[in-house]
Amino acid sequence: MDIEIDPNSNGLPGIGQLRGIVGASMTVGLILAVLALIISAVVWALGANSSNPHLAGRGKLGVLVGLGAAIITGASVALVNFFWNVGQAV
Repeated sequence: MDIEIDPNSNGLPGIGQLRGIVGASMTVGLILAVLALIISAVVWALGANSSNPHLAGRGKLGVLVGLGAAIITGASVALVNFFWNVGQAV
């Protein structure tokens, strides 16, 4: 006996609103990643210009964190879909 259960969008009330909230939070996450990238680049430039290696290093780390946050935020839907398909193949 096989059990077939698939996700549906009409099982609970408010699924459409939840999708809207998730989309808006992704937008906020991307905006914050851009802001972190800008601030970190400025810190990196100030540290490099003032011969402060600690400040320049923190700026570099901030740039990497901002880029990583943007990558994860942008790829989150594709990653979840990929692993959903892997799980369905098991």
